[in-house]
Amino acid sequence: MDENTPDYPASYSEQGFWKKLANYAKTAGSEVVERALLLYYAAQKPAVPAWARATIIASLGYFISPIDAIPDLTPLLGYSDDLGVLALAIATVAAYIDDEVRQQAKAKMQQWFMGANEE
Repeated sequence: MDENTPDYPASYSEQGFWKKLANYAKTAGSEVVERALLLYYAAQKPAVPAWARATIIASLGYFISPIDAIPDLTPLLGYSDDLGVLALAIATVAAYIDDEVRQQAKAKMQQWFMGANEE
């Protein structure tokens, strides 16, 4: 990796992930947020192998990073690249996105987008 290429795995932190979602959930839209949450909760599972966790962390780092293909502030297109990266990561690690992960993501989505009470 050359010095001008962003290090997306290094951009990832749990605090950065939650801050980005809290600040931009409505702007990014439910589709982007749901995919990010699926990946986040899958990465929390101890049985997820290192290669899958690395894929997840890199994709979430891309999502968090302010440096990406299409700036997130660009109207209508800003999160389309993030959506593509998250979708590719989900396809890659789909075997580790089980019903428990889906339920955790669904609960958080309901909390944020449907005004459900805090867990």
